[in-house]
Amino acid sequence: MDECCNKSGAVSETSDIEKLEQEIKELKLKLAFLRASSARQKVEDYRFDGLDGSKVSLSDLFGLKKDLIVIHNMGTGCVNCTMWADGFNGLVDHISDRTAFVLISNDEPAVQKKFREKRGWRFPMVSCRGTSFFADMGFAMPADSPWGRFAPGVSSFKRDDSGSIYKVASSRFGPGDNYCVTWDLFDLLEDGADGWEARFDYEPVTNR
Repeated sequence: MDECCNKSGAVSETSDIEKLEQEIKELKLKLAFLRASSARQKVEDYRFDGLDGSKVSLSDLFGLKKDLIVIHNMGTGCVNCTMWADGFNGLVDHISDRTAFVLISNDEPAVQKKFREKRGWRFPMVSCRGTSFFADMGFAMPADSPWGRFAPGVSSFKRDDSGSIYKVASSRFGPGDNYCVTWDLFDLLEDGADGWEARFDYEPVTNR
């Protein structure tokens, strides 16, 4: 930035922003280390319903991988969960090269299948309906919550050579988290999100 910007304090402000960005990066590294080094929680081999009506176990979801990322999705009625999932859809090839990846919700498989086709999602989905999986993983909401029974988020799992499965880490979703770039991009705008709210459908984007 030109030194003439000193008159408005812009150089100093930019320096403060860059310093804070670096501090956040360092804190994220510390957070990742704490998660990776914390005690793992052994979990049972839950059984879910696949989109084709078959039973699918948690161990099945690993495929040939030793690691698994599970997206805890609130279902087709949650527009924000849908936006988060839309974002993962663009990254699924990259993510799946490193780890198994699946989205789980409490919706019936037939509902999931129809919605998945409508959104063009390419990642695997299963239903945890009738199981305690979400609650056991720490995503149950209080009984009087206006947002429903379960919170959205992500959990990671590890399968060892004996076939035992462990929960490694988890995090809840919401504006300002590390899992939806939409809000971070809006934060770069002068007026931020400016009251914007996600919708299921928008006007088609055209080249301008």
